[in-house]
Amino acid sequence: MAHDVSGGARARLRDLGITIGALPVGRLNAITDVPGVLVGQCTVSWGGPNLLPGEGPARTGVTAVLPHGGDLFHERVRAGAFVANGVGEVVGITPIREWGLIETPILLTNSQSIGVAYDTTVRWMMERDPRVGVEDVAMPVVGECDDSLLNDARGMRVLPEHVRAALDAAAPGPVAEGGVGAGTGMIAFDFKGGIGTSSRVVEAYGASYAVGVLVLSNFGWRHRLTVDGVRVGRALTDLMPIQHREGSCIVVCATDAPLSSRQCTRLAARCSFGLALTGSYASDTSGEIMLAFSTAARLPRTTSAPLEHVRLGDDAIGPLFEAAVDTTAEAVLNSLCAAETTEGRAGTKVFALPLERLQQILRKPESFGCRGEARRG
Repeated sequence: MAHDVSGGARARLRDLGITIGALPVGRLNAITDVPGVLVGQCTVSWGGPNLLPGEGPARTGVTAVLPHGGDLFHERVRAGAFVANGVGEVVGITPIREWGLIETPILLTNSQSIGVAYDTTVRWMMERDPRVGVEDVAMPVVGECDDSLLNDARGMRVLPEHVRAALDAAAPGPVAEGGVGAGTGMIAFDFKGGIGTSSRVVEAYGASYAVGVLVLSNFGWRHRLTVDGVRVGRALTDLMPIQHREGSCIVVCATDAPLSSRQCTRLAARCSFGLALTGSYASDTSGEIMLAFSTAARLPRTTSAPLEHVRLGDDAIGPLFEAAVDTTAEAVLNSLCAAETTEGRAGTKVFALPLERLQQILRKPESFGCRGEARRG
C-alpha cells in the first residue's frame, strides 16, 4: 500500500507505489545490500539566508563509501569508470582507469572541498596504517558536485573534522537520502536533490548477486524529469528556483559478483543509461561520472605467485547491466523523493518534489499532458 503523503511527508519511490524495472530489490534497497559495503555521511548545515558571501550559510557536507571495512589499501578491489560528460571531477579516476583498482575510500563533497576531502582522507588512512606513505602513497578517490546556489562556497565550509566524521561513521545498514551529507545543497531537475540509493538482486550460474548504487544528484532540467517513462516534469512547472544551475551527478555502483576491471567499466557505463531514464542528456556543463567496483575479490599490493581470477562470462553479465540501469534511475528518484525544501544562500529556496502531485500525475499521465503510462507495484 502506498504511503499517505498528503501532509507533505517524505517517502521513497517504492513507498509511493512506483517501481522501476522488474528485477527484485535488495533487503534495504541500498548500496549497502552489497555485502561489506559501508556508507558514512556528515551534514554541514547552519546559518540564515542573510549572511554575506564568505560568512555563510552552510548547506553542504561529505559522503563516504567504503568498498569494504578491511585494509582497503592492501586489499584492493577491481573497479572501472565511465565519463558521460567530463565537466566535473573525480580525483583518482586516472589510477582506476590504469590499474582497474580502487584502494581507498570514495569521498563525495562539493566542488571546492575536493582538496580538504583528499588531504584529510590521506591523513585518516596514515593514522590507521603506518605503511601508508612508506610502502606507497595513498591517492584517494574524491568526487564533486557544485552546490553553490544554496551553499556559501566562498566560505569553504567543509572542514577536516567533517571529512573524518563521514569516514568514521561508515557502516552497513540503511542509508539516509536527500539533503544529507554531500547532498545537503544539491539540486536535481530544479527540485531539491542530493543522495539517493537503490539495489537489485540478480542471478548468474545459479548464484545470487547484489548490485547497489549510490548517487549524488545535482543535474537536469525540470521539463525533462521522467519517472518510469512518464514526463512528469511537463506537469510540474511551478515551484521553480530563482535560477537554474546545471550541475553534475556522481554515480557509485557496487556488486559482489565476480567481475574483471573491464567488466566493471562496462557496468559503470550502463549507469549512464539510468541517468538518461530520469531525463539526463549529459548536457554541456553537467559532469556525469560513474564508478563501479566488485567486492568479490581482494587484490594484494604485492604478490609472490600468480593471482587466480574468477569472473562471470560476458554472456552472463546482462542482468547486472539491467540492474545498473534500474538502480541508478531509482536512486536519482529516491534522492528527489527524500529531499525537503531548503533555503540557502541569499535567500534562495529550492522546493521539494511534491509527492502527492507526483502520484496523481502517474495515475493519469494523459490528463496532465504527459505521454506514457506508469507501472505501479
